[in-house]
Amino acid sequence: MPVHPLRGSIAGRRRHTAAVAAVMTCSAVLTGQGDVAAGAPTPSVAVPRLDWRPCVQGSPFDCATAKVPLDHRRPGGRTIELAVVKRKAADPGRRIGTLFFNPGGPGGPGTVQMPQNYEFFPREVRERFDIVSWDPRGIGSSTAVNCFASPEEAADWSAGKAAGFPVGEKERTAHTDAYEDLVRRCEQRDPELLRHVSTADTARDLDHLRRAVGEPQLNYLGISYGTILGATYANLFPGKVRAMALDSNIGPDAWTDDASDDTRLTTFLRMGSDRGAAATLGTFLDLCGSAATTRCAFSAGTPEATRDKFGRLTRRLRETPVDTWTYARTVADVVNGLYLVSGWADLAGRLQELWQGRGPEQAPFPPAPPVPEPNPYLGEEQAAAVLCGDSPNPRGPGAYHALEEAGAARAGDAGRFWTWAAAGCAAWPASPGRYTGPWNRPTANPVLVVGTTYDPSTAYPNSRAMAEELADARLLTNEGYGHTALLNPSSCVQDHESRYFIDGTLPPAGTTCRQDTPPFSAPAPKPSGGVATGGGGTAGPVS
Repeated sequence: MPVHPLRGSIAGRRRHTAAVAAVMTCSAVLTGQGDVAAGAPTPSVAVPRLDWRPCVQGSPFDCATAKVPLDHRRPGGRTIELAVVKRKAADPGRRIGTLFFNPGGPGGPGTVQMPQNYEFFPREVRERFDIVSWDPRGIGSSTAVNCFASPEEAADWSAGKAAGFPVGEKERTAHTDAYEDLVRRCEQRDPELLRHVSTADTARDLDHLRRAVGEPQLNYLGISYGTILGATYANLFPGKVRAMALDSNIGPDAWTDDASDDTRLTTFLRMGSDRGAAATLGTFLDLCGSAATTRCAFSAGTPEATRDKFGRLTRRLRETPVDTWTYARTVADVVNGLYLVSGWADLAGRLQELWQGRGPEQAPFPPAPPVPEPNPYLGEEQAAAVLCGDSPNPRGPGAYHALEEAGAARAGDAGRFWTWAAAGCAAWPASPGRYTGPWNRPTANPVLVVGTTYDPSTAYPNSRAMAEELADARLLTNEGYGHTALLNPSSCVQDHESRYFIDGTLPPAGTTCRQDTPPFSAPAPKPSGGVATGGGGTAGPVS
């Protein structure tokens, strides 16, 4: 189940992991031009060796470990490890090559989420490509950012903050103190690693992995935060792009704030995540109110009555929580619950339980994939190290309360959630290697951009912006709901993606697809892992 980035993950992780989507304002050492120069060419580095073996006995997935330089500008220095996973092409006689996949986050562990959601890749893609994913540097089973001495210490730290986001001065103070403490812990544990977990660093890792599997050019599918990683790769290595599909995008200028170091808004407010979530929530309530209670348990009989019922529920929870379900925890659960349309009926059931004064039971954990580490440590500091270092956010913690009130006026409860999603970045150290552009370097082949119209995390205008800012891209619009077309399936989108990856055929300009299964209709298949968004942060999900 997707979780809020700084508190769980803008594409998800396993439901019980915490993913930070914090971002902070950064004082970059490198300008955009300097970073491009540094990224192409880099000093000569040996191609990593991938010794593929079955991940566990009987697993259809193979695992390997790649060693890459911590600092790509100093390839003779310290090395770090990347955990890598592969599923071989189902039809080896017609195999085209290798497709790399990033599940978002930042902080999504590809070694878990690709196996969990393998069946959601288009059939022809599974048949004709080896699909490879990895835990990016700083994350999961790779050389990871870990700012605590033990799991118990991490749990104690997490328990000191309010669930969802802070409400009231006391909780805001505790929230600020907790994240300032986290920064101190991280700077003491491995400050060298913290300086080298930028998106640009991971893009260079990806190019090493491309070379390691013997591909002359890259085939890549990135969802949520994986879109900004793909766009960074495309501009650092424009000649190496064979096929790149970016699903549920982060607008490059929204990510970098036009390369500013003096930002007024958070990453997610610039992205319009608050408006996207509010629009998706409104549609959820309208469709629920138009359905029978057998389809949507929270229905009050009409869209208007169901919206009113939700408003009364949240006001009631602000005064009197139900067990541990506070107002803020409930809002965070709602925003995260909107990511997967297949889970909308379950979300409605939880809201109805709260309406009746009962604390909902948590859904069981998804099945563990057949990999060595199906539940790696994914503390909030891992996503924060990437997001806070890369994307500017207001520095002073006091700015967030004022932004919250403005966000609530603009987008209601979702505005509060997405404002606090980045507040953990207020004191986070900047990454000296963040990439700030340009974004329009001509690529060897065009890029396919996919955007969903009602996306609660990476709002649809971001996909339009991505298509416009890249040098050569085609936008495919998915009229539907939820975060990513991959995990909210559309046969139309899959057909276009298959043709694009197989022979480079783009959909005609202006093409629009629809989801296969409307909300609250026939039962839909449920992804077993989350989507690690590119948004969300200290308050709860961009995966």
